[in-house]
Amino acid sequence: MTRRLEDLTSPYLSGLIPYVPGKPTEEVERELGISGSVKLASNENPLGPSPKALAALQAALPELHRYPDGPGFRLCQALARHWGVAADMLVLGNGSNELLELVGRAFLVPGDEVVYAEQAFVVYEMVAQTSGATRVRVPLKDFTHDLDGLRRAITPKTKLVFLANPNNPTGTAVPPQALETFLADVPPEVVVVLDEAYYEYLPEGERPDALRFVREGRWLLVLRTFSKIYGLAGLRLGYGMGPAPLTAILHRLRAPFNTNALAQAGAIAALTDTEHVARSRAVNEAGRRLLTEGLARLGLRVVPNVANFVLVDVGRSGAATSDALLRRGVIVRPVAGYGFPNHLRITIGTPEENTRCLAALAALLGKENPG
Repeated sequence: MTRRLEDLTSPYLSGLIPYVPGKPTEEVERELGISGSVKLASNENPLGPSPKALAALQAALPELHRYPDGPGFRLCQALARHWGVAADMLVLGNGSNELLELVGRAFLVPGDEVVYAEQAFVVYEMVAQTSGATRVRVPLKDFTHDLDGLRRAITPKTKLVFLANPNNPTGTAVPPQALETFLADVPPEVVVVLDEAYYEYLPEGERPDALRFVREGRWLLVLRTFSKIYGLAGLRLGYGMGPAPLTAILHRLRAPFNTNALAQAGAIAALTDTEHVARSRAVNEAGRRLLTEGLARLGLRVVPNVANFVLVDVGRSGAATSDALLRRGVIVRPVAGYGFPNHLRITIGTPEENTRCLAALAALLGKENPG
């Protein structure tokens, strides 16, 4: 009997839905026959990369015939100095996505339990499912992680806890003291993955000191990325910080050249450009106020947030609203897959992009342009 390809496929892939990224602007315009559209769907930095990063990329081009530095020695040294950790506490990834997958491969086998929020980054679900682990989902509370609920969900079978702070797609964050209390209270034999992709957007007084637990040897992996505030999403570079024994395990699985030479060079330069980071944060804060106030004037409820996007209840199908905005040249993200069928996730863009988004929404809803 001839076996089907499906018969050879891992049973853990059954029902797995691939991650669907936001469409490129060019593809949308080609499909719909429009031009001049704005993309507010993928939480990218509207200011683009740091000028220092662009210069470093240009300088690195003549050496592209060479393989990259496998473990990223120079970048890890720079990150170690920047965050006050030892270099052997770092591991680089092709985006923080790859590090999430490495954690799953390193620690999970069928029968293990993985705890995470029900409405959090979809990759946590994918990592748990493809390893055959038992998925333990804890609903959010007021669009925010329910830390007490997550702690109660941990059992002797729990191997991993995934926690995004700020959370995607809600943009909410838990208070620093509450998070630090949670980390201290999780049983020491459980590995916690704290996904801080949007960490740099947090106001100064709202940033938890999770790295304290890393320095103390807690089984904690803190994930950060160069895709958000640093504006290097196209280079795909993330990193994890954890106790050296934990990162050493991930290095065993890491592909030999998983981060490319341009990404490493651009990241080293971007890390030094504090002016670009400060400007990006300021533009984001102004844009958050503009969008939040404008959406409120349209009678729409915005979830209070601290990231570089807003989650808004449009009072109707988010997918249909997103499609209608698409035809007006505004690309946003419907989030029904996260359990929010009437919400849109809108990336905070430039002042012009934010104003255009509000005008398109107002026209669609038949309301006066909030300006």
